[in-house]
Amino acid sequence: MMTVKEIKAPIAHELDQFELRFRENMRSKVPLLDKITHYIVKRKGKQMRPMFVFLSAKMLGEVNDDTYTSASLVELLHTATLVHDDVVDDANERRGFFSINALWKNKIAVLVGDYLLSKVLLLSIEHKKFRSLEIVARAVREMSEGELLQIEKARKLDITEDVYFEVIRQKTASLISTCCEAGAISVEREDEAERMRKFGELVGLSFQIKDDIFDYGSPGKIGKPTGIDIREQKMTLPLIYTLNTASKETRRELINIVKRHNENSKKINRAIELVISNGGIEYAYGRMMELKTEALDLLKDIPESPAKNALIGLVEYTVNREK
Repeated sequence: MMTVKEIKAPIAHELDQFELRFRENMRSKVPLLDKITHYIVKRKGKQMRPMFVFLSAKMLGEVNDDTYTSASLVELLHTATLVHDDVVDDANERRGFFSINALWKNKIAVLVGDYLLSKVLLLSIEHKKFRSLEIVARAVREMSEGELLQIEKARKLDITEDVYFEVIRQKTASLISTCCEAGAISVEREDEAERMRKFGELVGLSFQIKDDIFDYGSPGKIGKPTGIDIREQKMTLPLIYTLNTASKETRRELINIVKRHNENSKKINRAIELVISNGGIEYAYGRMMELKTEALDLLKDIPESPAKNALIGLVEYTVNREK
């Protein structure tokens, strides 16, 4: 498997340039806002979304100013949704750093998220990137709908696999599909926009299933299960599969734990045991690998290049990562 450094190699210069431009785009005349956006930039993760934009663009054409603008739009949107998600989830931490709402309270966190979304609008208008704005705005709509659909369905615990896939398609996959589609459009490859959107969607779905599996450890490499999703009553694929296929007794016991004992560590461990022993992890792992294969099949007839190899490496990384 390629390392993150190897994946970044064909776009290392572009990512460095992007960092500088992104910081510039985050600047504000309001000292408090500047302080918060500086903190946000400092705690940024692996740059996976900009990597999808730049690798998609470079695989199909020449990276240009439009590509940098597209990467900034996606990253501003992603950052805004993370800030708002922390408020929605009442989370105190994100990637080992305190969340904005933990340090500066919910009111400020919501306003910062709004500010970042306004930056998306202004940046796209300033560069006359109306097609990119359309793609990004669609992602905002989908992510909001997905979150609300999940909240609505999670109350009843009767979520079907179809609904689960609809939720994660909107919540997680829509942003990665936006990255790949925007990358293609930035190098004037409108003819490849739909293929890249679909590719990103499939990668996003497998990415989310991988996150689901982390809650239980993973096949052949059972790490320390966290059970966080069970505590939060999140309906993940391993749990949905088990509820749909296990015996009535197992189903009853699982529902009872998720609904009434999600604070009890012993009971959560029991729920994890039930999901593993009923094949929930194997099933989710199998679905994730199917989606990954489907995604990579879409790239088969695109000419070979270092960018294409790195993009394939990035897909492999998303399903094999350890955290």
